[in-house]
Amino acid sequence: MKRLIFTLLLAAILWTVMFSPLTAPHVNFWWMMTCSAVMLGGLSTWFNPGWRHLVKWSVPNVLFGILIAAVLWGIFWTGDKVSSWLFDFARPQVNAIYCIKEGESPWLLSALMLFLIGPAEEIFWRGYVQQTLSSRWEKTSGNRGRNAAFALTAFLYALVHAGSCNFMLFMAALVAGIVWGLLYRFFPDRFFSIILSHALWDAAVFIWFPI
Repeated sequence: MKRLIFTLLLAAILWTVMFSPLTAPHVNFWWMMTCSAVMLGGLSTWFNPGWRHLVKWSVPNVLFGILIAAVLWGIFWTGDKVSSWLFDFARPQVNAIYCIKEGESPWLLSALMLFLIGPAEEIFWRGYVQQTLSSRWEKTSGNRGRNAAFALTAFLYALVHAGSCNFMLFMAALVAGIVWGLLYRFFPDRFFSIILSHALWDAAVFIWFPI
């Protein structure tokens, strides 16, 4: 558990530096995000290399990953319309998130999200954090332990975004974390699909089909 706590604290520090209004102006967001995600993904592989056995490429898994990304994009499109109707602050906060990509090459950002950021985040949050907690708590509590691992991982995934002081970003991370966490909870053998969906959704929502 010491390794897990260390990596979680590291993630919290890195994400706070990237997103906090106090520090974000002083760093290059995309390069720091890429390096941070790859670092955490690398530590996850070092501490728990077993996640690689769950990554199974197949045509059905590819199609399932595309479907997950499309459904998740639809959820966020709907959520954006509803939240903008209910709350005056919603759309300005969403626009603030999109400002992060200004001045950057869309081709470069797409490549970073598809091949580095999206996969590395899933390897860390689901392949390492959720899997480690599940394995530990399942021994004493069975399915309740696995459910608790899913819930805590989803909450922590959202919590590391809290330093942004952006409620919409926090909620977006929470919703996405719940979706990917639930899929990993019940379909761990579809981990390839989950990784693919995260990578595709990142690129779609930020670059290809912004909301």
